[in-house]
Amino acid sequence: MRNSRNKKILPAIGTICMLFLLLSACKNSSAVTVNTETEITAAEVRQYTDAGIAMGTVISETIYSDGEDVTEEVLNKLTELENNILSWRVESSEISLLNAEAGTGKKVLLSGETDTYIKQALQLAQDSSGAFDPTIGKITRLWDIDGENPRVPEAEEIGSLLVEMGYEKIEYSEEGVLLPENVSIDLGAIGKGIGCDVIRNYLSEKTEISGAVISVGGSIVTYGSKPDGEPWQVAITDPRDDTGEYFAVLTLAGENYISTSGDYEKYIEQVGQRYHHILDPETGYPADSGLISVTIVCDSGINSDGLSTACFVLGLNDSLTLLEKYGAEAVFVDTEKNVYVTDGLKDKLSIIEDEYVVAE
Repeated sequence: MRNSRNKKILPAIGTICMLFLLLSACKNSSAVTVNTETEITAAEVRQYTDAGIAMGTVISETIYSDGEDVTEEVLNKLTELENNILSWRVESSEISLLNAEAGTGKKVLLSGETDTYIKQALQLAQDSSGAFDPTIGKITRLWDIDGENPRVPEAEEIGSLLVEMGYEKIEYSEEGVLLPENVSIDLGAIGKGIGCDVIRNYLSEKTEISGAVISVGGSIVTYGSKPDGEPWQVAITDPRDDTGEYFAVLTLAGENYISTSGDYEKYIEQVGQRYHHILDPETGYPADSGLISVTIVCDSGINSDGLSTACFVLGLNDSLTLLEKYGAEAVFVDTEKNVYVTDGLKDKLSIIEDEYVVAE
């Protein structure tokens, strides 16, 4: 069982901030959006913008560079990541090949990248006491909330899969990864964050690039700076506004990884009840922690993505020790539209919708 912990969260005191969205045409694809409007102060620096599809989501890019446009290459990098490593649908991907060996007794050696991703996923699962669990994929597909045949499964169906899953069942050693029968790995809950890490590494190899902000679905990476030196403004989607408007803005400088998880992103309704896509690995049902949105800011994409899921499942109080362990900051919104923010963001958050109240 997960233990409850109590610690005071300091409220944010923000001023109203108008956000002019260069990428407004794509704003509904992401829980967070960045203001990229700036005056290009250095004549040799150009601004490249693009939007496309990769990893099953909209990718929005703004890159500042005195070299060539690499927005298409960024999309290619993400597509390669999905097809070669992360996708459980692509039979030739490393994750699919690993899952195919479940129950055979064979230890599978992975590439350095994939090995690192699985190590980090298992560490986060352990640190969150299973609130994030990379073996929940079969139950996610049973609900199929973001698929073609969404439904509310019978309790017996969920129960039969719960006994098969569990990150503790994965055997990991220098000789490779061993999956028991019926256990599979799904990195979908951290895939967009991994994409942000891959993008950042690619950008760092390009000395001509001075700054960039790239959105991969609900995860964002800000890199370097704008030509005018102004900070990035990251808008957080209003979890109770179906039009995709925003309720708050984070003002951030330099390199950041931001991910938001909410009960509004993907859901189905049955007999007047909403079932969202963020499942609690302990029950197999949508998490019911009293939260409707969690935004994480930290120093890596895989952690921001994974922590946003884990904290949404854990709830406000039980998330605090986990955040401290990872040096991460967070903005929480509960069902009453109360907003809570950790210390490192209290001076960076501006509330722009009056119905959201910063909790004391």
